[in-house]
Amino acid sequence: MFQEYWFNLSPPIQSILFHLGFLSIGFIVIYLILFFILRPLFRQLEQDIALVTLNVSGYPLLSIFTVLNLKFTLRDLELVEDKNILQTILTVTVIIIVSYWLVSLLKQVIIYYLKQYTQQTEVMWDDVLLPLVEAVIPVIIFLLGGVFSLKTFGVDLTGIWVTLGGATFIIGFALKDILANFFSGIVLLIDTPFQFGDVLRLEDGSIGMLSRIGVRVTQIYLFDSHCDVYIPNSILQNQNITNLSRPTSYFYYSSTLEIPASEYELEYLQKIITEVVLAHPDTLANIEQKLSLIDRYYLDNESSVHGKQQQEIGKLRLLAEQQVNEKLEEIEYSLEALVVTLQFAEKGGLTSEEIANIIQEYQQVLSLIGFNITEGDQDIFLNEFIESQDSEALIELVKQWYRLWLKDPNLQEEDLYLIPQEWDRKINLIKKRTYRLYQKIINPQLEETRLDDYVLELSDWFKSKFKERKKWQDPQIWITALNHDEGFLYYEFKLNFFVDDIKLEYGKRGDRISSQIYQEILRIIKPSINPQ
Repeated sequence: MFQEYWFNLSPPIQSILFHLGFLSIGFIVIYLILFFILRPLFRQLEQDIALVTLNVSGYPLLSIFTVLNLKFTLRDLELVEDKNILQTILTVTVIIIVSYWLVSLLKQVIIYYLKQYTQQTEVMWDDVLLPLVEAVIPVIIFLLGGVFSLKTFGVDLTGIWVTLGGATFIIGFALKDILANFFSGIVLLIDTPFQFGDVLRLEDGSIGMLSRIGVRVTQIYLFDSHCDVYIPNSILQNQNITNLSRPTSYFYYSSTLEIPASEYELEYLQKIITEVVLAHPDTLANIEQKLSLIDRYYLDNESSVHGKQQQEIGKLRLLAEQQVNEKLEEIEYSLEALVVTLQFAEKGGLTSEEIANIIQEYQQVLSLIGFNITEGDQDIFLNEFIESQDSEALIELVKQWYRLWLKDPNLQEEDLYLIPQEWDRKINLIKKRTYRLYQKIINPQLEETRLDDYVLELSDWFKSKFKERKKWQDPQIWITALNHDEGFLYYEFKLNFFVDDIKLEYGKRGDRISSQIYQEILRIIKPSINPQ
């Protein structure tokens, strides 16, 4: 019966029914695959990128499939008038759906995960350019979709392009200052001499912390006036700026002190001044020397309660920092040993047994840092590269150290957020760098002769970027002159010391430490002196 009815239909009608049947069956099959097979499967994955991509793509794909089938159906439908107009409308519909789909993928998948990635990187250009990409690329996609739609309708765009070209020239001339700031901002971001949080000294002598580089202006927080200043990028690019946070975040503080020469012997004065500087918990020096002196000073001044609290917390913090330094030395020694192993093993190519031994040796390094990897998990993802919670591992020691730092009575409220934020970021960078090296080791492929270089790069990062420990950070006390004043002879001492972090206490940490050092020296030597 059905066959007789089917063969009685005209070929165009048969074609239409065939396409509609194919559309219905295909729609149901694709819907089942997308939402009843792939969705439960993707829900089981640790990361949701596949599930989000599916949610964003499901209905656009079904819509595109439906519209394309309608186009094929209309192609064979000769009885419909204005078939070309309908075909054009369906083509434009496909363009609109594809444009919407691409923008949704960009915003909900690509930009979303790039934002997570930028939070773990050390560069800052991606933090600024990514919002710019998020704002500009969708506009470009929709503009291109509009252009293709107009061309599909047969609109001649030549006049529009000429008009846009002229308008662009006029707008560019009118907005030349804004464009200059924009391109200067791009240059500052790509070839940047500083990073977010760096302390800068501007040409006018003001000191502030870099908060943000925008596409037009740069935001700097000024310590003296406690306000934000916005400098056009083109002006900032042409300034001579001193970065007080580079090569390290430690701030070099220099001052002079005059003491009557007749009161004390020179050697005694140098000894007292050196010990007072070393005993302050917020100056940088050899920790063992500081710990040997910290209980002897800053305890008998007028603010004795504050002074005792400062010294007690400072002592605990120095002890915790000493443990961090010792663990870093152990890690660096282990990495150097791994380099030797790699240099010996990579000659002639790495065998599977040698790779297994290298992985085991690197896992010991990871254990010192605070990561555990179980056997058979060589193909794990980053979110499975978990912390071991070992109290003697580097990560836990760092957390114990900066938690003690947060008890410093001199810190301001903003510092209580700044310190954990900075060190948690560094811990995330450790995870990222060690994981990246781990992937190279378990799957060396064509890079097996460069594994030792990658290990050395990680070791250098620990030394230079994670936490520096240099002898040039020790304080220096020099006698620079003998001054005469109304018959009195004065020794002029120059005090050079490093402050652990200039950003703290609204940038006044160095002034506070210098003042406390002067007060302690006055308390001990007692005679009238003239600090400068």
